[in-house]
Amino acid sequence: MSGGNDLERLAKLVLAGQDEAYGQIYERTVKDVYRTVYYLVGNRADTEDIVQDSYLQFHRSLRLYDPSRPLRPWLMGVVMRQVRSYRRGRWMQFRFSGRSERLHDRREEDFSGEVVDHLTNRALLEGVSRLSFKLQQVITLHYLSEYTQEEIAEILDIPVGTVKSRIHAGLSKLRKQYKTHEMNGKVGELHEI
Repeated sequence: MSGGNDLERLAKLVLAGQDEAYGQIYERTVKDVYRTVYYLVGNRADTEDIVQDSYLQFHRSLRLYDPSRPLRPWLMGVVMRQVRSYRRGRWMQFRFSGRSERLHDRREEDFSGEVVDHLTNRALLEGVSRLSFKLQQVITLHYLSEYTQEEIAEILDIPVGTVKSRIHAGLSKLRKQYKTHEMNGKVGELHEI
């Protein structure tokens, strides 16, 4: 998402009744919002629904926005609440339908190359998807969407210390997964000889 001060100026214009400014906010933020939601949800159709619902909620609640604060983390906070709502709904669907499917759908093969540019290792992407949702959120927001720890704290409405500990825990689990994966690869090579 680009143009920090510009986004705040556009938000003020929307609040003053200039609806075309909302379209400009959307155009400047939708790519990063979509990428973040897709990475957390893993399903294109659901991602599109969540992004649409997020921008509707963003527009409805914009009057609650404090223009003295950065818009980017505030918008992502709206988005993350929509993602959590989606996950709760999916959990209830699976729970009542008796299915034992995982909440996290398999990643579609043609997912944007931009994620792979940020996290080039497919095993790493798979590892992040196996983390708990709380850890996925902070790892995705920090390393994929490049939010600061302070912005993540604001987005998720948690203390900065919690963000730091979740990033640390997520990275520790990823290192452990990677070492296990690496060891399994070496064991596999030994069996082939």
